[in-house]
Parts: sequence; structure tokens; C-alpha cells
Amino acid sequence: MAEDTNIILESKEPALGKIEVAPQVLEIIVGIAASQTEGVARMRGSLANSVTELFGRKEQHGKGVKLVFDGDELAVDVYVYLNYGVAVPKVALAIQDSVKQQLLFMTDLDLREVNVHVEGVIPEKTAQQVDPDNLFNQTDEGDSDQ
Repeated sequence: MAEDTNIILESKEPALGKIEVAPQVLEIIVGIAASQTEGVARMRGSLANSVTELFGRKEQHGKGVKLVFDGDELAVDVYVYLNYGVAVPKVALAIQDSVKQQLLFMTDLDLREVNVHVEGVIPEKTAQQVDPDNLFNQTDEGDSDQ
């Protein structure tokens, strides 16, 4: 979760006023950039995030993101679950590049660092076929007890 203080962006035209961005906005930008990276299964969320998603609320894009703002430097921690079979270092580097690029493009903020924490690997779900005529998967080989 980000700090409660807004981040002030440097304006090229100081006479126009100042620009403040809420930390939650940066969390959402980082969360979307990371989750859209190929190989990312999902972001780490809390129990509260999981419960709200079960009840039909929209996915919270800021979950799995932690921001640390020291003076004029920003550090980002991203917590992700990856798909099984992907190259972990390759996906982690892609996440770092994507997050840095999106934050620079959307807010003109330079990042000190993007730390990627791989929390786990999610295996592919295999579709299990259920035969409606044989729900309990019983074989009809005859009774061998006779």
C-alpha cells in the first residue's frame, strides 16, 4: 500500500500551478503494467481482495504493488504469480521494463528501482471431462466376485 502523501510532479510551466498524483494512481498504473506482461498469471492480493472478487467486485489493479517514495526517488515492489513453464528471469525483466516505461510515459517519474517478487507459479488448469452416464467413473467389467 502506498503512503498517504501525494506525489508532486515537476511542471515544465511553473506558472500554471503544481501537479499532484495520489499514490493509488501510481499503484494502479504499476499493477496494470505488471499484470499485462506475458507470463504473469496474477498479482498477489490480500484476503480482503480475494473476498471482494468472489462477491463480483472488479479486480483491484493496485494489489500486489508497494511504493516507497524517498524525497524525489521512487522505488516499486511488485509481487506476482507466474504461469507454469515461463522463464522466470525473462518475465521478471519484462515486468521491470514495462513498469518503468509506463510510469515514465504516464507520469514522467523516473524510478530508482523496480523489485519483482515472484510469489509462486500457477499450473495450467486441465479441463476434466465428466461423462454424464458415468458420474462416479465406475468401470463395468462385470462382477469378479461370482
